[in-house]
Amino acid sequence: MIELKMDGRCALITGGSKGIGFAAATNFMKAGAHVAIVARRPDVLEEARQALAKEGKGRIVTIAADVSKAEDCARVFATAEKDMGRVDVLLNNVGIHAANPFEAVTDAMWQADIDLKLFSTIRLARAALPGMKARKWGRIVNVLNSTAKAPRAGSAPSSVTRAAGMALTKVLANEGAPYNVLVNAVLVGLIQTDQWVRGHAAENKGRTMEEYLADMAKRIPLGRVGTAEEFANMILFLASDAGSYVTGTAINVDGGMIPVV
Repeated sequence: MIELKMDGRCALITGGSKGIGFAAATNFMKAGAHVAIVARRPDVLEEARQALAKEGKGRIVTIAADVSKAEDCARVFATAEKDMGRVDVLLNNVGIHAANPFEAVTDAMWQADIDLKLFSTIRLARAALPGMKARKWGRIVNVLNSTAKAPRAGSAPSSVTRAAGMALTKVLANEGAPYNVLVNAVLVGLIQTDQWVRGHAAENKGRTMEEYLADMAKRIPLGRVGTAEEFANMILFLASDAGSYVTGTAINVDGGMIPVV
């Protein structure tokens, strides 16, 4: 019998106030963990804190920060470690899908995407690894996009930075393995989050939300868009002791949409 327990574990989650990050924080709380959630807006973080407080008895730390900035990454990790005592699990979960024709992507757009999606992961992993290695236990989970494996035309800069994140996942997994620090990536296909609510508002063309999601689902073999909770279930497995022999892999949680394994 598999039990997904995280009693006493301490998890740091970027992008933790909504969507996948919030669903992961909810799962962690239910499994007995303490969580530190990071987002830019203090008011949204406070709403998330109040909701998470109903899901478990663990400590909840909220940190308002922009993790595209080196100084904010340093402050985020120092605050999480101080308030929780340590960081056992790092969930890197930031960034919207920036997809443009290559020639339309400026240097500034490239740099912003790299700073947010890649350098935040680099900086926070670099801060987390020493303690994880010393304790001989750690989990790093990187949330990436399906274009990391199957880049399409018009998918820059996200497809490039996400592919770099997948390579970084493998490097960290190989270096962390002797210390029982497991590092994996989970790839998003089409998951219903607040991003899709905003997308519907911008592109609905008279369609209801259900019709908008149904149109997107035509691209998915399972025939429906996934939920943040379904995606977060895989994150919980990888972060728990149940996933103790899984490292260095990039798992598609996409209803079969990604055309590669």
